Amino acid sequence: MILLLLLGGCETVSADEPLRDLPPPAVVVEDDPDGEWQGYANIADADRIGLLGDAWAEGLEAARKAGFTNAVEQQGNLLDPDAGLAKPDPTPGSYECRLVKLGQAKPSDPMFIAYNPFFCYVEVEAVEGDDEGRFTIVKQTGSQRPAGRLWDAGDRYVFLGSLALGNEREPLAYGEDPERDMAGVWERIGPFRWRLVIPYPRNGGIVDVFELTPVADQPG
Repeated sequence: MILLLLLGGCETVSADEPLRDLPPPAVVVEDDPDGEWQGYANIADADRIGLLGDAWAEGLEAARKAGFTNAVEQQGNLLDPDAGLAKPDPTPGSYECRLVKLGQAKPSDPMFIAYNPFFCYVEVEAVEGDDEGRFTIVKQTGSQRPAGRLWDAGDRYVFLGSLALGNEREPLAYGEDPERDMAGVWERIGPFRWRLVIPYPRNGGIVDVFELTPVADQPG
């Protein structure tokens, strides 16, 4: 199913680096038991998914070599490449999410940034002919608003989406503008805890890791 958000208690590691508004993707879940996402993804994004292990290794090495070993360790299994668990489906509701970025988006960036948290909401979207509907993630504010689908890949989902910018009312469809496309992997990493990992994101860096946890007091 779906989610995207970052936890509280996250702070920017570099005092010189301003916080950025990087919201999580809005998501729809698609059944894909046979890996059909590979026929939907463009070649560049399929390659990114295939290089996920390389991105993890490169990003962690870069952060540690730059002196962020303790900062990496403090993230626990969020930054453990092997932390993914079975049954990755989230539940609808409000979530906190936060982003940890490994690698430099631009030369002045540190090799590790932990951003302040923001909020998202997961809801079920009614779909004609589908009794269960589809799960979507909604972030109502921000200059960058990802949106996309989660494709079932067994113990994880593959995320394929795009990015709405500025005052655009609707995101582009995936593949409509390759420069806006996003691709990653959605995993459960603990009880009521998920992550979305974006290898080699188009906005720079090596790995973007979103952590998502449900808000304690859900709206009635």
